[in-house]
Amino acid sequence: MIPAPYLLYLGSSTDFVGIKTSRGLAVFRPQDCVGEFRHDDCPLTLDLPRLTMAEGAAAGAKTLVLGIANSGGTLGAQLVEDAAAALAAGMHVASGLHQRLRDVPRLAALAEAKGLQLFDVRDPPADLAVGNGYARAGHRLLTVGTDCSVGKMYATLALTQGLKARGVAADFRATGQTGILIAGGGIPIDAVVADFISGGIERLAPARHDDGWDLIEGQGSLFHPSFAGVSTGLLHGAQPEAIVLCHDPSRLHMRGIPGRALPSLEECLEANLRTARLTSPDVRAVGVCLNTSSLDPAEALQLCLRTGAALGLPCTDPIAFGVDAILDELLCLASSQRSTIASY
Repeated sequence: MIPAPYLLYLGSSTDFVGIKTSRGLAVFRPQDCVGEFRHDDCPLTLDLPRLTMAEGAAAGAKTLVLGIANSGGTLGAQLVEDAAAALAAGMHVASGLHQRLRDVPRLAALAEAKGLQLFDVRDPPADLAVGNGYARAGHRLLTVGTDCSVGKMYATLALTQGLKARGVAADFRATGQTGILIAGGGIPIDAVVADFISGGIERLAPARHDDGWDLIEGQGSLFHPSFAGVSTGLLHGAQPEAIVLCHDPSRLHMRGIPGRALPSLEECLEANLRTARLTSPDVRAVGVCLNTSSLDPAEALQLCLRTGAALGLPCTDPIAFGVDAILDELLCLASSQRSTIASY
């Protein structure tokens, strides 16, 4: 486990989506976040106390979390400098970027000299097996998206919490850096060698016999040229009984690819269901989650109602309006399937 509490890193970020890891920790583990570190040229904030490295350590922070995402997941010169400053102040450093902290000689030497640790969250298990697609027991839901960074993790966590509140056994299965930091474990599926992606998910969400649910955090999008391979492996390995589609209606183009339009919700749903049927022939869509944070509440609610009516599925913003309607649909589906099985 990465020692808490945390000082959350924003650095010089100007992209709100790019600080999603720090933001996710601030939302879902606020009790473990003592403040944020940002440079003067960073216009963003998590509404936490702004602290220097020394102030963060003095406030009790045990670990600086480099909670940002950039294209390629690299450690630039500024990140290395700031990580070194955190180590000098007496904090461990955690990162979910693809480039490993331990592979930077300066940081590795400083951590060793200070008796501190470097946590590279995007380290998949070394002994993953290839997927086999054999049917396995248990209820599984997978979130999918029209694009990357549209709210799949938020939706999955909200659904998990909602099921638990109803007394249903449920586990959040993290597949990305932010989810792993929040949950304290998982498999960083975009760091897994391609042949082992579906097998990694089979391991992350194995057969279960308690009538509970594994809610699997989706990654990427079948329609994103950069990340569709990961999304496909997730669909096959998850063998989902149910999927929930996530979408950001304010997104003008695929993230990082100006000029490439997002798919329609109908097209995206059908493609995900078709792909999932390879290993889960009876998969069903049970809802749509919209990220309406850029809209006023009345406009957001109307958009959810219109979208739900058009698709014939419950539609909500999980943060603004909750997920009860989707949970009703999900549990109704599970009850119907149990009744069908019992009738044979």
